[in-house]
Amino acid sequence: MSAVAETEPAPLVGRTERGTISIADRVVTKIAARAAAENPDAGAAAALMLGRAVPGATHLGLRGSDLDGLPKTAVDVDGSKAFVNLEISVRWPASVSEVTSQVRSQVRDRVRELTGLEVDEVHIVVADLVTDIAPPSRVR
Repeated sequence: MSAVAETEPAPLVGRTERGTISIADRVVTKIAARAAAENPDAGAAAALMLGRAVPGATHLGLRGSDLDGLPKTAVDVDGSKAFVNLEISVRWPASVSEVTSQVRSQVRDRVRELTGLEVDEVHIVVADLVTDIAPPSRVR
């Protein structure tokens, strides 16, 4: 009877016995944005100008708050570690702290699962609260 030695799976990123594997920042950025959007209470935040949301920004070609859209995401990959920055909107009246905690956990898990990178930091800015109530008409 021969003993079968169990081997550890090779890391997805970095130097392996067959060569080097690297994952571009933009790929990790897309994965992180999609992972954040998996939460039904989080989505894309409105465009900001001088720290204020721009009403009617979608008519100017800028993005508006949208719970179905992907949040603004930036990722820096340093070796086998990733640092993620997200700008999201949160559905009213969901708890901002619960939603951001769930998004942070989801992003860490998905990036680790799909790339093998460890996410050291997920910095989240909540830029807008979105209601399902249509705003009243401004013209009478």
